[in-house]
Order: sequence, then structure tokens, then C-alpha cells
Amino acid sequence: MRFLLALFLLLPLPARADCVVLMHGLSRTDNSMWLIAETLEYHGYRVVNYHYPSTDEPVEHLVRHVGFAVNQCGFQTTHFVTHSLGGILVRAWLTERRPALMGRVVMLAPPNHGSEIVDNLTDNDLMQEMLTFMHGPAVMQLGTDAASVPSQLPEPDFELGIIAGNRAISPLGPILIEGENDGTVSVESTKIDGMSDHIVVPATHTMIMMNPIAIAEILEFLRHGTFDHGITLVNAMRKIANP
Repeated sequence: MRFLLALFLLLPLPARADCVVLMHGLSRTDNSMWLIAETLEYHGYRVVNYHYPSTDEPVEHLVRHVGFAVNQCGFQTTHFVTHSLGGILVRAWLTERRPALMGRVVMLAPPNHGSEIVDNLTDNDLMQEMLTFMHGPAVMQLGTDAASVPSQLPEPDFELGIIAGNRAISPLGPILIEGENDGTVSVESTKIDGMSDHIVVPATHTMIMMNPIAIAEILEFLRHGTFDHGITLVNAMRKIANP
């Protein structure tokens, strides 16, 4: 019996897939990240597509949900893929904690310097009340002023790739935001000192997580720590289809 136990302990353990935590954006659910989740699982990753009550609590309370999601990965290498507010929550959580085995982080359309839309739509008390009613208390913490949550966070000290969009569904984006934007966040606001790589794709803030180029670039960064800056839609589809 002891011989068999010793032999078992000497056998190599089967390789465990890396774990990827998905954190959706404000006023969304885990369903918004389903295509990313399916693609990552198809490529051999273990996926934790986590739903958190984004409209119920301020950012400082929502942050704890990142830890709940990470706990589901156990002792696997843990990466993060986020959309919008989800990126701010992960940045905040990583200022004080780390997974047991830290992987890479990909953020889709993160308001790393806040959202100019929030600035413009909160100029009066009535609009503030309407936004809070629709999106919860966290929305009021995502402006571009120095007191906003994104402005208070330190620069990242982890491998970070950022994917920004430059298309808008609503006309408010082009009217209220200077420069390239996705209708909610400017391309410039997504950037942050300390990031490893940055790329812009033809996608809106609302639908960037469904964009095939964005999904292919997620795979690229998780594998290599850089984006494919020469990617085409055809190449993106090939990367997605071939694990």
C-alpha cells in the first residue's frame, strides 16, 4: 500500500487549464459576456463568468465580488477579462490583493480616467437622480474629476491589455465627447500609464464584448501578453475558430 501511494505521488499531475474571471459592466449581467465565455472555454480555459449586482451598490462595496469570483478559480493561474465598470473593480481589487497565481488582464472599454458622458449628464440634480435610479450609485463615481474612483486608483503593476472601441450607437457620444469614442468613453480615457498594450477596434461601448476582433485580441493577449496590431476580421475569425 505504501509503495502504491509513493508511486502515485511521483506521477506527474495532469495539466490544469488557466482560469479566466469575467466581470461585466454597469447595468449588465453575465449574459453580456456569454460569447467571450464560450470562446475561452472552446480554447481550453476554465471560465468564471461572474454576475454581480452592479446597480445596487457603490463601487467600494462591489469590489468584494471580484474576490468571490477569484475564489472559484482556486490555485489555477487566474486571468481577468472585463467590460467597462468591471475593469475598475478589478483594478481596485488588485491594489490590495492578488490571486494565488496572477495571470494577465484584458479590459474592454474601461473608463480608466472616468466617463465624459457622466460629467455631461450630471450637471443638474434632476439628471443625477435619473441616472442613479437607472444605473445605481456606482454611476456617480465614474466621472473624470479628481475625486472619482478611477482617478483615485494607482497605476497597474500587472500585465494589462486594453481594447477600446471607436463607434457609437447614440449620437450623444460624438456630441459630448471629444475625439474618438465608443459613445460612452473616449479612447484616451481608456488608456493608462503602466498598461502593457492598447488597441482600438471598430466597436461600440454596448457591444464591444461581441466584436470578433476584440475577442480574437483577448485570446492573443492572454496567450502572449501583446495584441496583434495587424489583425483583420478574417484573421480574427480564424483565431477564434482554431484553438
